[in-house]
Order: sequence, then C-alpha cells, then structure tokens
Amino acid sequence: MQYYFDHAASTPVHPEAVQAMLDVYTSMTGNASSTHSFGRAARQLLNRSRDCIAAQIGSSAAELVFTSGGTESDNAAIAGAAYAMRNRGKRHIITTAVEHHAVLHTCEALEEEGFRLTILPVDEYGIVAPADVEAAIEPDTALISVIYVNNETGTIQPIAEIGEIARRRGVLFHVDAVQALGSMPIDLRTLPVDLMSFSAHKVNGPQGVGALYISRHTPFHPIIHGGSQERKRRAGTENLAGIAGFSKAVELSVKNMAARKLFLDELRLRWVECLQAMAQTSSIVVNGHPSQYVPNIINVSFIGVDTETMLMNLDLEGIAASSGSACTAGALEPSHVLHAMGLPAERLQSAVRFSFGLGNTMEEIEIAAKKIETILRRVRTTA
Repeated sequence: MQYYFDHAASTPVHPEAVQAMLDVYTSMTGNASSTHSFGRAARQLLNRSRDCIAAQIGSSAAELVFTSGGTESDNAAIAGAAYAMRNRGKRHIITTAVEHHAVLHTCEALEEEGFRLTILPVDEYGIVAPADVEAAIEPDTALISVIYVNNETGTIQPIAEIGEIARRRGVLFHVDAVQALGSMPIDLRTLPVDLMSFSAHKVNGPQGVGALYISRHTPFHPIIHGGSQERKRRAGTENLAGIAGFSKAVELSVKNMAARKLFLDELRLRWVECLQAMAQTSSIVVNGHPSQYVPNIINVSFIGVDTETMLMNLDLEGIAASSGSACTAGALEPSHVLHAMGLPAERLQSAVRFSFGLGNTMEEIEIAAKKIETILRRVRTTA
C-alpha cells in the first residue's frame, strides 16, 4: 500500500478538475486570441475561468495574469516590479532568508544586475519581525517579497502587518501565496498586497499552470515578450485546459476550505500523537511555529536518524515524504529554511516534511506511524 504524504510538493488532481480539462481537450479547438467563432469560444472559457479565480481571492479579473506556475509567477512579480521601479530610481529589494528558491534566486540574479538586496533573518520559528522589515526600508527600496505560508514548515508570516508597513512607506509588496491558496482565506480587497503568486498543482489542479495577481496601480515590466496576451503582461498562448482545471480546483478548494481545515487539524494532531507515543517524546521534534501554521504541512526531526536514511526507509515502506522543497529535495542538502531558523545540527540533519491533503485518511496516518516506529527501531538498533 502507498501513502502519499507529500502534498506540499504536488497534489493529486481533483476529478472535477480533470473533467474540466478533458472537456477542453475534447471539444475546444480554437486559440483564445483568434477572432473567429472557435477563438471566441476559447476566449469565453478563458474569461469565465479568470472570473472564477478572481472571485475566490477578492481581485478583479483584470488584475489576474495566467502563468506556467508558481516559479514563473514569482520570477515575473519580482523582476517585473523591480525593472519598472528601476526606471523610477529605485534599486533596493528586501526579502527573507526562508523564501522559496524561486524568490531567493530571482533576487540574487537581480543583485548581479545592479540591484541591492537585503535578506532579513527570522526567529527560531521561521517568522520575520515586521519591525525588521520596516528598519530595512531605504529611500530607494523598490520591493519587499515575503512568503505567506512556508513550503517547508507551514509557518504563516504576518503578511497584513508587513503589507501595511510597505504601503505606508510607498514600497511595492509581493507575496508568494503558493502554499496559502486553498489553505487560508485570501481577500485581496483588504490585504495590502501589490503582487501575489499562485500555482494550480498545490490545490488539486494540474501542473504547469499558475497565476499572478498584479494590482491595477502596480508598475510592471513584462519579462516574457511576444504577443499581446494577458493584457500585454505575459506573452504566449494561454494553457486553456490547464486554466480550466485550475479554475475548478480553486473553486473547490475555497468552497471546501473550512471542512478541509477541520479534518487536516485532526489529522495533524493524530500524526504528532502517534509519532511521539511510539518514538518517545524526546526523539521527535516539530519544527516551525507552535500555533501560526497551516495544518497540512508539518516538519519533524527524528533525532538520531539522518534525513537521507529516514527518507530511504520511508520510501521502502511506501511512504512518500520530503526533505523540504521539491525543487531542491533531490540534492538532500540541509534545508536553507531550517538553517535560517538557527536549529541545532541534530534537528537540521534529521528533518522530514510530511504534507497531507486529498485522499489521506486517519487510518493511513495510524498505519504509517506504526511503519515509522518499525523504521526507527531498526535504524537505531543497527546504528
């Protein structure tokens, strides 16, 4: 039997999202930029999908740009805003040490182009202090970029407070909300955010499609050039089937958010109880904030068992988990997020991320926990 506990990397596609995509593949021929009837039908579907997603996040449809996923959305938001603000004499970017690499590497690439970069530290729970953000702002600060929900620990950042600071100081604010969408309410009518990134495959939609919110007054320089799609902000023929699946997935995830959270809270609590009861409390440490987190992501250190050994044994038992971000997990290097939190080596080198979602059950949790007990006993006996 297989146990998929790596939903933070990618989620199973919801059957209704699959059907929405199949409907496009089997009955939609036109390009949404064409003016004939086939193109108009494609454009109508594109507009309906955009309207649906915009309604779920409190934005206007005109503020939503479709992309190939979270990485492109992050790149476009940061580079697009930075280039636009450079024309106004602003070259300073602020971010944190616990961002996804799609943000950190983009910021570092811009630094090589002449922008100045400030990377702020976080506390032992992975939270950046709003006061530190404000203290880092300079007269030429163009952009602040902070992740909403950390993809490795599930920790929630104080986005509203940071956004108020950014707005008061006249600085653009980008939020990577890839792990927040569907896990917590997002209302861009009230959140002080200028740009926000999303990805379909984190909310039971297809891989290879995402979106970027760009508020109507935000200066933006496109990074992909070609046609006039997406109001000239992102050239290229839209992924119509993927967008239809994305739209349905967002609609379902927001509609079912309360019930899903209740179930995942129970699942997470039971998971921790099982692990601590079977592995001795002192040997299991949960990394991240004790209360400010989304319930579907939990990062656990199995003290005395290194991450690579644990993941290998989990895989042999049919349990899918991760050492951190799926974009870097193949390297099996210590997490830059946990390192930034200042965790001791014994926790840093034994951390495993479990993430839950569609299809997981309480029975799975209890069976998998027993398998982990067997793994720990075997590994510690032979160590």
